[in-house]
Parts: sequence; structure tokens; C-alpha cells
Amino acid sequence: MNVGGKEMGERPVILAPMEEVTNKQFRAACKSFGADWLYSEFVSADALVRSVRKTLEKLTISEEERPVTIQIYGRDVDSMVEAARIVETVSPDFIDLNFGCPVKRVAAKGAGAGMLRDIPLMVEIARQVVRAVRVPVTAKTRLGWESGQLLVDEVACRLQDVGIAALAVHGRFRSQMYKGEADWEPIARLKQDPRVHVPIIGNGDIDSPEKAAEAFERYGVDAIMIGRAAIGRPWIFRQVKHYLEHGELLPDPPLAEQVDVIAGQVERSCEWLGETRGILHARRHVARAFKGIPDFRELRVELLQATTLERLHELFERVKERDAN
Repeated sequence: MNVGGKEMGERPVILAPMEEVTNKQFRAACKSFGADWLYSEFVSADALVRSVRKTLEKLTISEEERPVTIQIYGRDVDSMVEAARIVETVSPDFIDLNFGCPVKRVAAKGAGAGMLRDIPLMVEIARQVVRAVRVPVTAKTRLGWESGQLLVDEVACRLQDVGIAALAVHGRFRSQMYKGEADWEPIARLKQDPRVHVPIIGNGDIDSPEKAAEAFERYGVDAIMIGRAAIGRPWIFRQVKHYLEHGELLPDPPLAEQVDVIAGQVERSCEWLGETRGILHARRHVARAFKGIPDFRELRVELLQATTLERLHELFERVKERDAN
């Protein structure tokens, strides 16, 4: 798959952008397990232009992460262009335009998936950002705003005409949020549309190696994104890559290895944010980790209630003991 002149290999498996999740610490974990391409959290163009410290921190990337994309969102042409120019200074491999975030605080203001209610503005933002930077520009969107009002075909054609180098599509309408099942049939039809010549990246509900293989084989996408299924289990990338290459299912890592991975994420989060905030930030990973362990509820509650690294390490050792037993 070629994206804006960059060769990305066959059947890339990508870490999807997720707010408060795909920070540099989590990206590093996913990369270590074989993720081919990483996306940042989404970055507010307005906040970036105003030099908000927390937003500027999201631009921190390392050479080990490449290829890496920084994703921006907004609804004003000038601020999106200026934000893209700021992002370009940190030399990401790609800049992505978020036209798909469904959360109310973003979409209700006309940004993210709210752009699906003003496609001419969406296209103009894409046109001007592509003109303003030398980095390849991609976009991510949804099937449409309301169920039954499919817009992604028009969006794909118009965005590629103004220079978007690849399009990621989440198989839900904005009105669905994350409910129900993602619909991949419109993504498959988009990929088969002779008018569409940019790579199509499929996104939505890929939580197993088998679903990843189906996305490529049945729906014909050029690449896939894994989002929520990677929270608490970044080794899903290793499992998916192995299945795609060998047709064999890899088991989850030994429990001791899982503990070390999650503990490492917590520690790096604390180094970045301080102990209290770091633990709070990493709790979503702790909450989703260690699935399938019998009679684990009480210990999970203790893990989620822990407020110090010392206490967490004590509890992580108790989790490892489950493996020994």
C-alpha cells in the first residue's frame, strides 16, 4: 500500500487514534508488539494555535514510533491550516484530519463527525491543509451523520480530488456512536468503486485475528485499524500479524508477561504525569487487562482502587501468583 509516496507494505495493521489513550507510552507498547503504523490522540487545532501546553505535549513523537501520524480536528479553515503547519514542524510521517469523532463536545460544534453535516467545508479544509504542508495528508471519517444517510462515497471522491492520500472509514454513522455492530459492507463497496483510487483503511470492531483477516479477505480494504480492542492488551497486534502471515492463532502471553507490560505502561504514565495523575490515566488499561482469569473480580477492584505505585506493584505480584498457581 502506497500512501502519499510512502510505501506502507501489504496489509498494514494500524493503531487507531483514541483520545486519552494513544499517547506516546501506549504507542510504544503497541509498536513493540508489531503495530505497523501509529496514530496520536486527536489534537485540537484551536488549542494548538493557542499553544495550550497539554495539547503541545501531544506532538511529542520518537523515531522508534515511525511511521506515525498526528491527527488534528477543528472546523475553521484558517486554524486547521495553521495547526497543520505547527504539526509539520515535528516531522510526523502523516497528518490526519479527524472528520469522524462522534463525541458531543466535538461533533456538536461542527468538528470531527460534525463535518459530515457540512461536506463543502470539510472539503475546503482538506484542500487548504494539503496545499499548506509537504507531509502527506490523510483523513478519517464515518459512514455518514444519520443512519440511512450514507455519505462516505461522496466524501471519499471529493477528498481524494483535493489531495487526501488515504481515507480511513469507521463502519458506523455518527448517530450510532459506538453502539451496535460496525457495518463493513459500505466500506467494501467503497473499495470496489472504480472512482476511488486512494487506499481505504477499515475501522470498527476488529477485536480478533479472525476479524482482521476477514476485513482484508472479505471486504478488500488496504489496511485495518484496531482501537478499543488494544486497550489493556497491546499484544493483539502480534496475534493479528501472526495470524495474517501464518494462519495460526497465538495464545495470549503468559500472565506474568501481561503484568509486566501493563505495569510498564503505568510506570511510564507516572513518569510523564506524576504518580497520582499517571495512575488515573492508566486505569483504563488496567481495567481491560487480565481477561479470562477465574474469580478475578475482587482483585481487579483492588487494582482499580490503588492510588500508589507501591500498592499497584503489590497487587501486580498477586496477579502473577495466579499464573504460578
